[in-house]
Amino acid sequence: MVKENSIMIGLEIHGYLDTKEKLFCNCKNFHDMKIVKPNTNICPICTGQPGAKPMLPNKSAINKLIQIGLMLNCKINNKKLFFQRKHYNWPDMPYGYQKTISGAHSNLPLENGEFLGIRIREIHLEEDPAAWNPETGKIDYNRAGVPLIEIVTEPDFNNKEDVEKWLRQLILTLSYIKALNKDAGIKADVNVNIKGKTKRTEIKNVNSVSEIIKAIDSEIIRHEKELPNFTETRRWNSIKNKTQPMRKKEEQKDYRFIPEPDLPFFILEKNRTEKIKNSLPESPLKKLDKILKKHKIKKQDAEVLIKNLDIVELFEKVVEKINPKIALPWITVEWLSVLNYNKKNMDDIDINHEHFIELLDLLEKNKITPLKGKEILRRFFPKSFSPIKEAKKSEKITNKEELREIIKNVLKKNKKSVEDYKKGEKKAFNFLIGEIMKETKKRADIFIVRKILKKEIEN
Repeated sequence: MVKENSIMIGLEIHGYLDTKEKLFCNCKNFHDMKIVKPNTNICPICTGQPGAKPMLPNKSAINKLIQIGLMLNCKINNKKLFFQRKHYNWPDMPYGYQKTISGAHSNLPLENGEFLGIRIREIHLEEDPAAWNPETGKIDYNRAGVPLIEIVTEPDFNNKEDVEKWLRQLILTLSYIKALNKDAGIKADVNVNIKGKTKRTEIKNVNSVSEIIKAIDSEIIRHEKELPNFTETRRWNSIKNKTQPMRKKEEQKDYRFIPEPDLPFFILEKNRTEKIKNSLPESPLKKLDKILKKHKIKKQDAEVLIKNLDIVELFEKVVEKINPKIALPWITVEWLSVLNYNKKNMDDIDINHEHFIELLDLLEKNKITPLKGKEILRRFFPKSFSPIKEAKKSEKITNKEELREIIKNVLKKNKKSVEDYKKGEKKAFNFLIGEIMKETKKRADIFIVRKILKKEIEN
């Protein structure tokens, strides 16, 4: 059995930048190509038509490149940056090369970073190839030219468990700056070898975190058994759960890098990077630490909050005026259930935190019932509103005599349920509670109702 500290794992992580347009043309940037007819989201530029030249690189993509570098503590290079032509003869690249800010003799935009103890060698930007199906030979250029970020780590991982934790934290961190297309996921080239015993193997284009972990596990077992003594590129077969030979590993010289003659150099000016730096949110781990110290809530609850920047920011605004213990379940349970039921996220809803504060204040002061509060909360979709006027029509009924009359009427209408309860069926009692709440439009004080109902039935 190979010692864990002799295993070397490095990642080349690819993520689709969340921009409106492709990198060098005005075609839309979206990833779910299954809903679009093949080869319709294209133009002469992204299909490499003769005479077509690239537009200047997408400004939003460059800004997101800088944001990512700052979040991962990279050195930002302010030298002249060139896109280069990375030549290779595959059908998915219409003009026979890929435009990338990387390769031989290039100045890397971002390098020497560190994230959660793992060194970041470099981060660069490039265009995505088309979607090519080797079995049918068909090519769909809808995806060609989409801006793709590549994050290259040093081989600092020693096991698959650390890789999984690190990747999930990376994805969460980058979600705070809305850098990546959340529907596209990530893919990675995975590099594996056993120090001093085997040569490095690169596993190309492994999709999703779970598949990356499976590929690492399979390749470590293969290295232990076969002790490969040459560098190789392999593909991941997710059906057979093993890697398969693809080709000998290319060197940089094999790609014949040359500067892109149709694009000028550019510089990541200090003023631009400082402006972006000042607009960055706190990282999830900083948010977690701050919330735990400031609000004294359970770590597991805080971890639910920080999974979404918009949710944790809503919490932070609400608890300025509301007790955190009251706010927490209404945000992490009730509000998240509203989002999940409607299959929406915070970007899709116009929510005013003041409205949320008003609602929780009404609940805290017992002016409305929790049931009524949940009903109002559901109506905050797709746009929140002030619940104060609603509360005047929905004030909690606490008058015992008023409630007793309502309960007596409900019992008269539901004599069978009363008999069922007397026979020992507890569900019948809950049914009667429901009927009373329906009769009072969820305004009845549930604790008072339970006491009166029990007495009325037993008498």
